[in-house]
Amino acid sequence: MNRFLLLIFPLLLLPSACRKEASAPKAVPVAGDDALRLTFVSFNIRYENPNETGWRAWPNRIDRVVRTIRTLDPDVFGIQEAQHGQVADLRASLPDYDFHGVGREDGRRSGEYAAIFFRRDRFGKTESGHFWLSDHPETPGSQTWGNSYPRMVSWLRLADRASGRGFYAYNTHLDHRNQHSREKAATLIARRIDARSHPEEPVALMGDFNAGDTNPAVAYLTGQAVNLAGEAAGPWKSPLIDTLRAAPTQERHWQTLHLWRVLRPGWPKIDHILVTSGAVVEAAGIHRAGSPEAEPSDHFPVWARMRWE
Repeated sequence: MNRFLLLIFPLLLLPSACRKEASAPKAVPVAGDDALRLTFVSFNIRYENPNETGWRAWPNRIDRVVRTIRTLDPDVFGIQEAQHGQVADLRASLPDYDFHGVGREDGRRSGEYAAIFFRRDRFGKTESGHFWLSDHPETPGSQTWGNSYPRMVSWLRLADRASGRGFYAYNTHLDHRNQHSREKAATLIARRIDARSHPEEPVALMGDFNAGDTNPAVAYLTGQAVNLAGEAAGPWKSPLIDTLRAAPTQERHWQTLHLWRVLRPGWPKIDHILVTSGAVVEAAGIHRAGSPEAEPSDHFPVWARMRWE
């Protein structure tokens, strides 16, 4: 970890609501058919573990993380498990992206971030916020559903500078142990998406859900009738589409958590990019470097390229 960066960037990493918006850069051209074309990435970058050395240590992974993001070339990407110093390193390494995120412990810089980066030359941020996955969603650090750590969502509305078209991006990291927490989180996220101020605009929900496609929490978000928190729940009225499942070319292996080991048949996809209906998913996939030592994290990032007419 480059600790010098922690001295240079503390003010940059204050909560987004406290920062003055930057002046708008020059707009980029819009497609002739006025379609909104976007590429999303969801990437659990793994927290900086002081006990990890060698190629697993964060100072030896940061270049691989940045190289992966540059390869995937997203318009918007969400990261999970990032600690304050890691966020500082990414912001320094990716100056063409703007940033929105806070630490889950205090709503400032303590604890892991579920943060969002977006191209500063293409988008303007018009709305943004954070909420915690608990019975007290406006209280930073709150946890009431049995989860081991606070869990949260960062979200924003972005407007394409050239066309003026807007969309919403949400990013989260659900609990890794408590199914009750995951199910309660799914319904809260759904309610918040339904309550957005521009309900006609597209939504992308990115994140490490710690749950596969058939888990009730994920199934609810994709429109299935399931039992949630011990009660039957009818289909959500605004279900999202799993971009990897909707892609024209399907993955052979769905595993996204690999723990720096070889692929294991049957391991599920727990990292997701879900989007509102109406999206045409042109391509989507799971990015793999090819060997454990070359991987930038213990999760494979997932990506999706789509358009809304």
